[in-house]
Amino acid sequence: MNDITIATHNGTFHADDVFSVAALKYIYPSFKLIRTRDMELISKADVVIDVGGEHNPETGRFDHHQRGGAGARENGIPFSSFGLIWQKYGLEICQGSQETANAIDSGLVSTIDAIDCGHVEGVAKGISLSQTISMFNPTWQEESNFDACFDEAVEFASRILTRFIAAANGGINAKAIVAKAIENAADPRVIVLEQYTPWKKTVHALSDKALYMVYPSHSGQWIVQTVPVEPGSFEDRKSLPKPWAGLSDKEFQDETGLEDAVFCHNGLFIAGAKSFSSAMKMAAMALEA
Repeated sequence: MNDITIATHNGTFHADDVFSVAALKYIYPSFKLIRTRDMELISKADVVIDVGGEHNPETGRFDHHQRGGAGARENGIPFSSFGLIWQKYGLEICQGSQETANAIDSGLVSTIDAIDCGHVEGVAKGISLSQTISMFNPTWQEESNFDACFDEAVEFASRILTRFIAAANGGINAKAIVAKAIENAADPRVIVLEQYTPWKKTVHALSDKALYMVYPSHSGQWIVQTVPVEPGSFEDRKSLPKPWAGLSDKEFQDETGLEDAVFCHNGLFIAGAKSFSSAMKMAAMALEA
């Protein structure tokens, strides 16, 4: 497959064509990239992205600028070239995991599609990834080597896409671990994780009784953390005891009676100890407070 030719438009580039090429790097180990608007060259390419006026995945055509566009998701977000590429190749890129492919579409692809197509409803304000990609274009004060800048943007996008896939896979694997911890909990109010695992979405989905999470931190301490009333909330189902607020080391040890107690945040949402047994004792104290 080393003789594959991929064509996209030349000149100013955007996140959709950049990420489309980055995605295709997962499919084709090497290919010839042509950036042009010459329809004769475009017609001879094996894959055409964001140019050409045609959407036909069977023949490798992935444009969305033609009259009528190239369709939209159920939520109304139209497909840009990246969304069209992801429709065809996303599952393969994610090694057959439909859940991962769906997560990437929801968290990355659809936002880039929305911005590219001017569908701004529901898109977060501020500097977006699409704007970041656009900044790889040369400014009016710089030498206009768009192709070299495009290559730099693709390398950046490739790294971003790799990390999105890794994060999605991590989130999916975390669900099973946290669900098992909830099932095995001796007390449904205190959930113990043998290693830190992203837990908030799963806990809120599966347990309305969980109040505290206990897990080891990267620093070697054992952590007791409150469960918020909902993901992203600063309100907890049950805060840690008020007398613990802002204490650390000897003051915290004297207050708890635990010789290896380390700290409690002033916000009463997280505390730490050097041992698992002390963390569990802190959780028990918090339940009784």
